[in-house]
Amino acid sequence: MTTAVGNAPTLEPKVTQADLRKVFWRSFFLQCSFNYERMQSMGFAWAMMPVLTKLYKTKAQLSAALKRHLEFFNTTPAVSTFILGISASMEENNARLGDEGRPSSITAVKAATMGPLAGIGDAFFWGTFRVIAAGIGAAMAVKGNLLGVVLYVLLFNVPHLVVRYYGTFLGYRFGIRFLQEVRSSQVLQRITEGASILGMLVLGVMVGTMVAFSTPIAFSVGGAVVKVQEILDQILPSALPLGLTFLLYYLMAKRGSKPAAILLGLLLFGVVGTWLKIVG
Repeated sequence: MTTAVGNAPTLEPKVTQADLRKVFWRSFFLQCSFNYERMQSMGFAWAMMPVLTKLYKTKAQLSAALKRHLEFFNTTPAVSTFILGISASMEENNARLGDEGRPSSITAVKAATMGPLAGIGDAFFWGTFRVIAAGIGAAMAVKGNLLGVVLYVLLFNVPHLVVRYYGTFLGYRFGIRFLQEVRSSQVLQRITEGASILGMLVLGVMVGTMVAFSTPIAFSVGGAVVKVQEILDQILPSALPLGLTFLLYYLMAKRGSKPAAILLGLLLFGVVGTWLKIVG
């Protein structure tokens, strides 16, 4: 079907909102077949299936399209739908042009966008919303309030679901042009930096208020009892919790680190330290 815009006939879009909603729902399975060779490629191809099967009617065309989307892909799942929307728009354009299409540009755009969007997604959802939600939820849960669990789930998932849903349609509607314009204005860079700062601020507050680590060590100087913890608090409040956090971060970041072994070591340190009266 065609419609006239001025004197030039244009094709009606083949991809509908219903198709894009199917892509959105399928995006939740992006990492179900995660592997260390092509990472999220199988999940991406599966999410694109409703669009591809509608655009390409021959086995050869559909096979070629699936192979394009089975190439390496990896980004933050929350922002993956934006790239899925862009890919759907470009696939539709490619199907219209036929032999004159440039399917290689679809792969190139995916490769060019997954990195920058992963940086933005990680800063917001892993470095900001998750930390804030965990801080609020854990503080309430420690006091025995079950609402803390509910708030954690809502605070972390509601922004993620909103971005994930509307990202599908924004990616399809505006495509790569929207991303280029936003990136050139440096708005995303400023927002990302602000989100990272906020996330680190919340993390620092959590370390100071929720990591319980002190020492009862004391010694006598000229008949006066000097407590090590009081001296540390005067120099830097919560110095021991901060030091323990940095130590655990260092151990977790080491190549070949085993979280289970680190947790077991932390548990043994607490037990032995309490027995030796060096840990409060």
